[in-house]
Parts: sequence; C-alpha cells; structure tokens
Amino acid sequence: MKTPLLIAASLTLAVTAHAAPPATPQQKAPRTVEVSATAAPPVIRTSLNESTLLELPAEEKVATVFGGNTDDWIFNAGHVASRFISVKPKAAAAKSTTNVHIISDHGNDYTLELQEVSGDPSASFDSTVFLVPADKEAQKKMTEAPVFVPVAEVKEKQDRLEKELAEAQAKASADHKTAQDAQEKYASTYPSNLHFDYSWDQSKAKALGVRQIWDDGKFTYIQGKFEEPPVVYELKDKKGSIINFDFANGLYTVPKLLQNGYVAIGKSKVEFHREEAN
Repeated sequence: MKTPLLIAASLTLAVTAHAAPPATPQQKAPRTVEVSATAAPPVIRTSLNESTLLELPAEEKVATVFGGNTDDWIFNAGHVASRFISVKPKAAAAKSTTNVHIISDHGNDYTLELQEVSGDPSASFDSTVFLVPADKEAQKKMTEAPVFVPVAEVKEKQDRLEKELAEAQAKASADHKTAQDAQEKYASTYPSNLHFDYSWDQSKAKALGVRQIWDDGKFTYIQGKFEEPPVVYELKDKKGSIINFDFANGLYTVPKLLQNGYVAIGKSKVEFHREEAN
C-alpha cells in the first residue's frame, strides 16, 4: 500500500509533468500613439528578445535617441538618417522598465515609457507603433524647416567628406609624383634635347647683340647682350608677325618652335632660319 506521503508526491509529479508551459507573448497589431508634452508618457509594451519598431511621422527624421536604462535595453536608429527606431529589452520585467526620448530633426520630443511584459500570463507586446504629436506647437514644427541634422546624417556626410579628402590627397600625391618623375626624366635628357640648328648673319647679329639661338623641341631661345632689347618676329610667307615671348637677363624664351623669324630694333634686323638636323 502506498502511504499518503508517496501518494502526494506522485500527484505533485503528475501535475508538474502536465503543467502548461509559460505563455509566449503575442504580437499586437500595429497601433498609433499620440504623444503630448503635457500628458504622461504613453506605455509601449515590449517582450524579451523581441524588437518593437517605433515610427515617426513622414515629415520627420530621428535626430537623436537616449534612454534611462542603456544596460538592459537596445535603442537602434540605424546608420542612415530615417524616421525609424528599434527598441529591444535584454532583461526580464523585474529590471526592465525605462523611458526613451526621441528628438526629431524638427525639434519635437517623443517621450515614451517602455515596459517588458514577457512575465505576464496573457502578455502581448507592440510590434509596430506609429508616433504622432498631439500638441499644436509640435504639429506646427513639422511644417517648418528642420532645426537639427540627424547624428547618422552628420556621420554619413563626415565619412563621405573624409573619403573624398583621402581620394583628393591620393590623386594630388600621384599627380605630384608623375610631374616629379617627368621633370627628373626631362632634366636627365635635357642636354640631348637642345638643338643648335639655326643659321643667321653673324655680322648683323653682332651689331644687335645676338649671340646664340637654339631650341629644345618645344621652345625657342635667343640669348645675347643687348643695349636695347630687340623685338622678336615670326617669319611666314616672307611676312613678319610679332609673337609672344618672355625676356629676362638677356634671354628670350619663345613658347613655340620657330622655323623662321627675326629680331629687330628699328630698321636693323637679323633673320634666323632653322635647319632640320640630318
């Protein structure tokens, strides 16, 4: 025969074995919540390890989000400025009740009370909550220009500017190296690039002060000792035309390759002609 103690123990085990499992919180249908600066914060029901989506009006974006209990809650507004905020409790109801403050780019403050309800026998939690301002002043702000730049948007612009700056610096460095390499290469071959292939009347040149004429394949140079600097002309079809040139310390630099030309002071002139090298 079973003793009363054994019978009681058996009944306890049977009841335990057939006890219903803890209820799993169910999602509530999306709902709209009005928020007022003069009323108590609306209660948003959340569930452990479940995300609840908070959505601002279409006219607004999230500028910043902060909550009272950041150890037991996750607040996520994303990396790109938007009107969506995800909240998620990490601790059970005994620890997890807090306020969250959402500041929009128009300066509106949406303050909510978050409650974790997974311990309730017949719990249900908010899956999506549409937030709307109830105060006329807040509604008016939505029709005006934004007063804040969302943190995510600032970070995005900063990252973009830093990337553009890095690319510009890299390009400038590459361009500088290319120019430096070209300069070094030109300098190393410069003597071989000089061509003394011009002919002129030496006696007339001496009278005007012309001593040497040469080119480097791109520019034409005329060097001399002049009491009065002559003017340089290009000669085409036996007609002379004044051309641009630089003159410093007895050296003319003509920014083109002259085939034929002359220098002149008044009626005195010296023609020069470039002879193609053999």
